[in-house]
Amino acid sequence: MTEKKKFRFKVNADVNELQRVLDFVDVCVQGFDCSPKTMIQINVSVEEIFVNIAHYAYSDKTGEAVIEVEIIDELKTAAITFIDCGIKYDPLAKPDPDVTLSAKDRKIGGLGIFMTKKFMDELLYEYRDGQNVFCMKKKL
Repeated sequence: MTEKKKFRFKVNADVNELQRVLDFVDVCVQGFDCSPKTMIQINVSVEEIFVNIAHYAYSDKTGEAVIEVEIIDELKTAAITFIDCGIKYDPLAKPDPDVTLSAKDRKIGGLGIFMTKKFMDELLYEYRDGQNVFCMKKKL
């Protein structure tokens, strides 16, 4: 039987809360002897998704974000889910940037979600009950 542990954290969707979000995720995955590379990939991905929510989900209003971390012991996997009630937006629908172009020739934006796609093992987005639900999974 697969044992799961689930943790939930609600925070204002504000970039000033980023460190608290990163600390929350770090505490949830501690004890899984993650390599430094894996932790960096998780942290960069968490930062990308949370900062996008903070900057764009609520336009010029304020709102909340919920971060859920589910640890699946048997699979040594973390599922990190972001939930917000902001503007409907699927970050996976945007085409990847052309990374073969030089930085000056490339369009601005999209590099963070591109890195998240490369770093994480699985990404899922759905708009459910008026909420953006974005989940990313990573083997620990």
